[in-house]
Amino acid sequence: MTRIHDLAVVGAGPAGVAGALTAALAGLDVVLVDGSGRPGGQYFRHPAEGFHAARPGALHHGLDRFTRQWETLRERAEVLLSTRVWAVERADGVITVRCLEGDREERPRTVTARGLLVATGAHDRPLPFPGWDLPGVLTAGGAQALLKGDLVLAGRRVVVAGTGPFLLPVAAGLADAGARVLGVHEANRRFGLARHPLLAAGRAAEALGYVARLARHRVPYRGREAVIAAHGETALTHVTVASLDPAWRPLSTRTVECDTLACGYGFVPQLDLPLQLDCATRRDPDGGPDGGPVVAVDAGMRTSVPGVYAAGEATGVGGAALAEVEGRIAGRAAAADLGRPTPPDPALSRRRDRLAAFARALQGAYPLRPGWQDWLRDDTLVCRCEEVPLSAIREAQAMGAVDARSVKLLARPGMGWCQGRMCGHAVACLVGEDPAPPRRPIAQPVRLGDLAARTPTFPDGPKPSGSVPPRKDEAWRPG
Repeated sequence: MTRIHDLAVVGAGPAGVAGALTAALAGLDVVLVDGSGRPGGQYFRHPAEGFHAARPGALHHGLDRFTRQWETLRERAEVLLSTRVWAVERADGVITVRCLEGDREERPRTVTARGLLVATGAHDRPLPFPGWDLPGVLTAGGAQALLKGDLVLAGRRVVVAGTGPFLLPVAAGLADAGARVLGVHEANRRFGLARHPLLAAGRAAEALGYVARLARHRVPYRGREAVIAAHGETALTHVTVASLDPAWRPLSTRTVECDTLACGYGFVPQLDLPLQLDCATRRDPDGGPDGGPVVAVDAGMRTSVPGVYAAGEATGVGGAALAEVEGRIAGRAAAADLGRPTPPDPALSRRRDRLAAFARALQGAYPLRPGWQDWLRDDTLVCRCEEVPLSAIREAQAMGAVDARSVKLLARPGMGWCQGRMCGHAVACLVGEDPAPPRRPIAQPVRLGDLAARTPTFPDGPKPSGSVPPRKDEAWRPG
């Protein structure tokens, strides 16, 4: 007989672990699923077994606290690591989570639960520019992941560029680890939160700490500058740095020799699973004038779908502290909804409100400006997976494509390995459309054999949302 848990949690980052632990301590039968072999998500990355940093806390704020939460959770809940979730379905009040378990020889596995907490985090949001496909060019998050997870420097002569406060810990970590960081180039103003002193007060010490570390290494931190091109034959050798006007249009340029560029323009929430369940979304101010979609939740982190909760970056990018608080709120709400005594915690809600206000202020202080499109040339690759240049997108528009989907059908951007996760935002902006992730019935790469072997869960009852009703002369098949 299939075991039905009270709550399934997808994601072992700050939000998922906090939510799972809170629900388990309240008496729920919890199972946590994560595709990585170790917990922590994108924030708390652990070096591989056998590697030990001299001062691990220097790379991970709050690591000790997270480790204690994780150890307690392992004693009170079922934990499935190295288990990728590729689909979720809901029918008759039960949620089915379809997974692939194992590092090399993956095996299909199904998890069922009465409730689901989605805490899948976010991924880097790159912007294209000439040469961004060269070896040596990577995202700021990629450089941070190499350092935190593998204790590996991305390069020796590094330029850090983009927008947002995340650039500071990336540059400081690289400099502390021995890289020569040649400069941090912030496309907006350097201290954009100066207009929100009350909101910034609680994080001022952290920001000043990063600035002090950069100063010790003599790393310049410049505002209204960006890397608008990368150069090299077989690998990165130098970049073009431009001073920008307020709309990010280049004013003047200079060349900086380097072997590595770490570039970051914020993050994109991973919404594949909540969109599979038809969870309502709202527009978040991050990502441009019209913002981008995030999962809409109430004060208890409940989505529009009964029994489904969301916490962390899926509800709006706001950092690890906010993600943990939201996870705790979601865990309490799930416990209350399933009949466990859960008294209100106004202090927790107030803390979430403060952290969310700070996150909104950050988004307002470090927006994306449309001038980045002026950095592109006709031969600039917009989709690296399918090697689609800007000229192909413009040609598709000339043929009548009016939105990102029709451009995709004509020119193939977004049809490669990443399925538009890297280029989707840029393509949407280039065609004048609000960035919005497509609804995918498959959230992770899956073998055709595993897909074919999938057993229909609801042959006679209600079908998963989005499925096509069968004809009278055929049996129902999944989605």
